[in-house]
Amino acid sequence: MTLSSDNQSDAFLGCAPHNHQHCIDDALRTAREQCIQSGARLTPLRERVLELVWQSHEPLGAYQILESLTREDGRRSAPPTVYRALEFLLEQGLVHRIASLNAFIGCPFPGKAHEGYFMICSHCSVAIEIQADTLQAQLHQLGEAHGFQIEQSVVEVSGCCSACRQAGIAE
Repeated sequence: MTLSSDNQSDAFLGCAPHNHQHCIDDALRTAREQCIQSGARLTPLRERVLELVWQSHEPLGAYQILESLTREDGRRSAPPTVYRALEFLLEQGLVHRIASLNAFIGCPFPGKAHEGYFMICSHCSVAIEIQADTLQAQLHQLGEAHGFQIEQSVVEVSGCCSACRQAGIAE
């Protein structure tokens, strides 16, 4: 789910009713196409980890992913297996790491170089990545003004989504 600075909305899109299977299917199709184009190998395990990351709009930790894989195949998978799959997905730009949560979320803009700007509901844990061209330009201008060249920026903003506010959870 994405929200661009050109398409502002009051709805926190991860909470808005939608066909979530479409999000998963679109992410997997895009990942397959991108990996074919780049010559990267999207193994069944890597694809399954990506599918698990996209199962909701809530960031997942590596051990949550590991638990899901273990439940599915009945065998205990090793943590390095999941971390290697996540590292591959990060390198391909298919997921992002949310540092404040030590968790991962699917990237809705794979294949496009961009900065990571996230809004994270501190009540329901739903997170969305936004395109914030104005914020990105301002950060780079501030960097230049201080003689600093920004190579990468990730902004994580926590707060309360509209669904949680409407449900009275934030009070």
